Amino acid sequence: MIRKECLDTASTITASDRQNDYGTPENNFQVIAELWSAYKRVDFTATDVAVLLALLKIARIKTSPQKEDNWVDLAGYAACGCEVSTCTKA
Repeated sequence: MIRKECLDTASTITASDRQNDYGTPENNFQVIAELWSAYKRVDFTATDVAVLLALLKIARIKTSPQKEDNWVDLAGYAACGCEVSTCTKA
C-alpha cells in the first residue's frame, strides 16, 4: 500500500464508516474520555483519547509492522486527534 492509499483509506473510514457508526470524533472521543476518567479517577480529554489510541496502534505495529490495517488506523487516529485538538466549540 502506498501512502496515498493509506491516507485515502483512513479518510474514508474516519469521515464516513466510523462516523456513521459512532458519531463525530469530538463526541465519541469525549464519551471515551469521560468513561476513562471515571474508571481511572484521572482527567482525560478527547485529545488524550486520540493519543492513547494512536499509541495502541503503535504497540500493534511493533508486533506486526506488515499489517496495513494498523497503519491506516494510526493515520485515522492522528487525523481525528488533529480535529478534536483544534476544534473550536461554538
